[in-house]
Amino acid sequence: MEFLIANLAPIMFATLVLFLLLGFPVAFALAANGILYGLVGIELDLLSPALFQALPQRVFGIISNDTLLAVPFFTLMGLVLERSGMAEDLLETIGQVFGPLRGGLAIAVVFVGAMLAATTGVVSASVISMGLIS
Repeated sequence: MEFLIANLAPIMFATLVLFLLLGFPVAFALAANGILYGLVGIELDLLSPALFQALPQRVFGIISNDTLLAVPFFTLMGLVLERSGMAEDLLETIGQVFGPLRGGLAIAVVFVGAMLAATTGVVSASVISMGLIS
């Protein structure tokens, strides 16, 4: 029992790696690992059962966060920029400007990535756009 309490973190990490190696998606592996070891912590009197009673309120609080609503829209903006051809036109134009310079293509890609990051607002939208036009 004392061995389990003293080594709970490495055992938890090993279980997470096992879930991932078995092919579970990362989100489900993290959730299952957290719930499993939360119950183990309650059983070993390391955690209070009140933590699990507050779980639905915390989930609702995360879902009702207004800031997180913007993330899909920023990703949509990145896809619209790519589908309309604006992102590719931007890369070609900046590539022509920096083309004569040594490392001009790299400078152009970094510059366009910075501009897309500023317009889309989320890293995932910029990565999607740059990955599709490159």
